[in-house]
Amino acid sequence: MTTEIRGSDFARLARKITEAGLLDRRLVYYAVRGSLVGISFFGGWALFVWVGDSWWQMGVAVLLALVFTQIGFLAHDLGHRQVFRTRKPSEIAGRLIGNLGVGLGWAWWTDKHNRHHANPNHEDHDPDVSPSVIVWSTEQVERSHGLPRFIAKYQAFWFFPLLTLEAWHLHIASFKALTKPGMRNRALELTLLLAHCAWYLGLIFTILPFGKALLFLVIHQGVFGIYLGCTFAPNHKGMPILTSDDKLDFLRKQVLTSRNVHGGWFTDIATGQLNYQIEHHLFPNMPSVNLRHAQPIVERYCAEIGVDYLTTGLVESYGQALRHLHEVGAPLRKPHAEATVHP
Repeated sequence: MTTEIRGSDFARLARKITEAGLLDRRLVYYAVRGSLVGISFFGGWALFVWVGDSWWQMGVAVLLALVFTQIGFLAHDLGHRQVFRTRKPSEIAGRLIGNLGVGLGWAWWTDKHNRHHANPNHEDHDPDVSPSVIVWSTEQVERSHGLPRFIAKYQAFWFFPLLTLEAWHLHIASFKALTKPGMRNRALELTLLLAHCAWYLGLIFTILPFGKALLFLVIHQGVFGIYLGCTFAPNHKGMPILTSDDKLDFLRKQVLTSRNVHGGWFTDIATGQLNYQIEHHLFPNMPSVNLRHAQPIVERYCAEIGVDYLTTGLVESYGQALRHLHEVGAPLRKPHAEATVHP
């Protein structure tokens, strides 16, 4: 994919989107959406208290995991300033629902996610394709060792089980980020994260006996991680991995590394409208409710200028991602792979 493209393709598309009014704020929409999410959050915990010491709480754990993920989607939109135009109200709301509400560090995640948007699927610059446990390219396989190398051999089969740990990973990473130099509002971030731990763990272990409380935690955080992972995996996994040799303009860099997922209103709600990933990457500050209106405009424009535009069903998107992961790990499944792949 080594291509040098210059011109104003994105500028022309941006004019079309702006003229259609799709970058305008949607405060009423977000007020309604935020209210529904808030009612679900407090209602879910009220249900938890009402059910009390019962095995039915495991169902409540699943319900609250779905609510936590929807809160994560809302925090995502705040991070892109889709809700408010300015930084201060976005940060206040983001920290309240992110740090305090679901225990995910606002500043750390926003910085990480913005770096992903700047260079999606870039092997050297996108933190979402850094080889932590899963490896995303054959070059990363060659450099892997330890646990990532062990997992990589059959990582397509490990992928969904590993998602049960994703929420725990995000919680830990939120605290670890506070130890790094240059973190803004470190004390505030830490205070809100500790406050989340206090009310969350305090409430669970007050209402439930120790064994049921532990099981509730495992189910709640496990489903939370699976839901988050199943939402983000279709967006870029299995799409081209870029390197320093690839020279693409902004439009092509965003479109060629992203995948849309169709499926109607249920898919839109279930994924927080992130199934319109191409449009979201081209216009990250566009209110998410407008993405479906931008989709046909972007698709037609890409066809006009000859840029591949991929949209698929949800199940097929997982298939594409898993096939890519399995192909990446193929060198390790060959005889004497340890000798030939890893010097």
